[in-house]
Amino acid sequence: MSTLTLGIIVIIYMFLVAYLGYLGYKATKDASDYLLGGRKVNPVIMALSYGATFISASAIVGFGGIAATFGMGIQWLCLLNMFMGVIIAFIVFGRKTRKMGAEHNAKTFPQLLGLHYNSRAIQIFIAGIIFIGMPLYTAVVMKGGAVFIEQMFEIDFHVALLAFTLIVAAYVISGGIKGVLYTDALQAVIMFVCMLFLLFWFYKSMDLGFVEANKKLSDLAPLVPEKYKLLGHQGWTRMPVTGSPQWFTLVTSLILGVGLGCLAQPQLVVRFMMVESSKQINRGVLIGCVFLIITVGAIYHVGALSNLFFYKTQGLVASEAVKDIDKIIPLFINKAMPDWFGALFMLCILSASMSTLSALFHTMGAAFGADMFPKLGRRKNENSTMGVRIGVLISILLSYIICYTLSAGIIARGTALFMGVCAVTFLPAYFCSLYWPKVTRQGAIASLFTGAFASMFAMLFLHKAEAVPVGLCKLLFGKEVLIDVYPWFAIDPILFALPLSVVAIVSVSLLTQPKS
Repeated sequence: MSTLTLGIIVIIYMFLVAYLGYLGYKATKDASDYLLGGRKVNPVIMALSYGATFISASAIVGFGGIAATFGMGIQWLCLLNMFMGVIIAFIVFGRKTRKMGAEHNAKTFPQLLGLHYNSRAIQIFIAGIIFIGMPLYTAVVMKGGAVFIEQMFEIDFHVALLAFTLIVAAYVISGGIKGVLYTDALQAVIMFVCMLFLLFWFYKSMDLGFVEANKKLSDLAPLVPEKYKLLGHQGWTRMPVTGSPQWFTLVTSLILGVGLGCLAQPQLVVRFMMVESSKQINRGVLIGCVFLIITVGAIYHVGALSNLFFYKTQGLVASEAVKDIDKIIPLFINKAMPDWFGALFMLCILSASMSTLSALFHTMGAAFGADMFPKLGRRKNENSTMGVRIGVLISILLSYIICYTLSAGIIARGTALFMGVCAVTFLPAYFCSLYWPKVTRQGAIASLFTGAFASMFAMLFLHKAEAVPVGLCKLLFGKEVLIDVYPWFAIDPILFALPLSVVAIVSVSLLTQPKS
């Protein structure tokens, strides 16, 4: 398909996005509308927005590349995403979150916990973690979208990144959460249709059935590159060797990090506070489950099966044909799918990236303007959203700069890293605020600080995947990690930081119970 045709399709898509963003701008009257949509969001729109925010370009490009490189073991993450990210999130967390948010009139996740624990310090601390830590995840999502645009249009990465960032910035800054929700709904539909067709077309084009394709993929096991065999790779239809470096990465970092981290994602939690009743949250469960199982399940499945295509056309498996894991899926789509689908799938990637980015930018802006500096721009007008808009702009600039420092193959890992930090830092205090009446403010503060410090310390000095690129441990102590005995440097921080955070909130809360 010609660049001109691609350009026309993208322009039409952008006009639709711009129109929906304009509708959001027109419907935004005050700060409540800008932050929560007036708490009257349609449950279907909420569920679609939740799913579209959850599934970013990192899930499609990054984790699809992981599936192509390491196999179908990543499908366990799909199952966990559906069970934890939708069923548990909506039923166990969502209903009580909506109720508690309405009681406290909370408009952001930091406000929700800060008002519940009656602590301004908690609100500022959570907002600080969001505003400082979330740009890394945002940059990862930005890179995923820009890489795909670069591959499809064959244009410079810097041009793709700049154009992509400016488009998302325009409707987030102007339209607020309503602009985000309207565009999310459109983008979710595009993603769902694309993934469903991708799964169907792969089997049709390869002229294979489900069982036959999986058997042929199993037969490729002897072609696993030697460097991956040393890490524990046993083939694309088998789990890695238990206890191997690849097993620790897959199970502890990717599956557990993302599977548990999704429960405490501020940009997802706030969506539960946008609907009028708990019944409306219940209606979103089925929509969320179907959306996730199709979008995530399809790309993980086809990602692993792409090895059959590369072997058939180039005589190489995917990781040998494309050295950068993050570029496997874009190249596969470009080579294996019809030209017209390449354009449609590009819209899918744009949709996945833009829906997640808009939510992240909005969340960071709210953390800055509504939580950290609530009086910014409100001296003359109490309903002014100027502070939040300034926060959105700053977060966009930070994420844009960070995007240029990211290395190859970072998309999936960066996503898991941020979600793991959210789980360790926020999840115990968030869960206890909903279900444990005896939790105290001191216990919540202890848990937040323990989780944040433990995960940060582990990433800088213990976990090799982060400690080596950062280099601080090498600079201070002359070695890559403090404990260089396997498997300690391969164990993800979530496995010990989350228990420490739980112990902190329980023990300190029990010790600080008010006297009767």
